[in-house]
Amino acid sequence: MAAAMIHAGHRKSDTAPPTLIERDNSVKRDYSPVLPGDGDTDYARYMRTDELLDLQRRPADVIHRDELLFQVVHQSAELWLKLAAADLTEAAARVEADEPAAAELMVTRAALGIRFLTDQLEMFRYLNPVDFQAMQPAFGNGSGAESPGWKQAQAASRQLGRAFTELLAARQVDLGKLYLGEPADPLYRLAEAMTDWDERVNLWRERHYKVAIRIGGHANAGTPGSKANMLAKLMGYRFFPELWQVRVGLGRAPEPAENPAGEI
Repeated sequence: MAAAMIHAGHRKSDTAPPTLIERDNSVKRDYSPVLPGDGDTDYARYMRTDELLDLQRRPADVIHRDELLFQVVHQSAELWLKLAAADLTEAAARVEADEPAAAELMVTRAALGIRFLTDQLEMFRYLNPVDFQAMQPAFGNGSGAESPGWKQAQAASRQLGRAFTELLAARQVDLGKLYLGEPADPLYRLAEAMTDWDERVNLWRERHYKVAIRIGGHANAGTPGSKANMLAKLMGYRFFPELWQVRVGLGRAPEPAENPAGEI
C-alpha cells in the first residue's frame, strides 16, 4: 500500500503544472516579418524606418553637426503639414456632404497638428546664430516658402473655406445670427474649429518669425531688405477673415433705436 502511495506520488510530480518560464516558451509568438519590403521586422517594413532614417545628410557630408537638428525639425514639420492638409481636405469633403459635425473633428485634429509643429520650434533655442550661419552653405537657395506641405495645407484651407460658405448659403444661415445662436449647433462648432485652425497657424507664424530674428540674423520687421518683413506680413493673414470679422460688435452694447419723430 505504501509502495503504491509512493509510486502515485512520483506520478503526481511527473505531471506538475509547467513553470512560468515553460509557459512563456510554449506560447511564444513568431515575430518573423510577414509584410513585403525591406527591414528586419514588420514594424520597420510598415513604417519604412530604414528609408526614413536615411533621409538626413550623412555625417561625412555635413558641414556642421546641427544640420541633423535642422533637418529633423523641418522634415517632421513636413509630415505634420501633410497630415493637416489631409485632414482639412477630408473636412471640406464632409462639409460638402452636409456633415459639419464630422468636419469639425477633422479640423480640430489638423489644428492640434499645427500646435505640435509650433512646439517643436523650441528645439531651435539650442541653435545659436553663429552655428546657424555656419550651416548656410548647406541650404543652397532653399526657403521655407517652398514647403510642399505648407502649400498643400494652404490649398486645403481655401477649399474648406469655400465649402463652408456654400453650406451656409445652402442652409440660408447668416453667420452673425449663427454666433448669436446655440453654441452646441454643429455649424457653430465647425466655425469655431476653423477659427482655432486660423489661430494656430498664426501662432506658428509668430513663433517662426521670432526664431528667424533669434537665430537667423535677420533685422526686425520694418527694416528695409530684411527677410523678416515677409514673415511679419504673413502674421496678419487669415484664411477665414469672415469668422474673425463676425466677432466685431458681438460684445458691444446695442445702438439706441432711432427716433425720427423726436418723441421722448
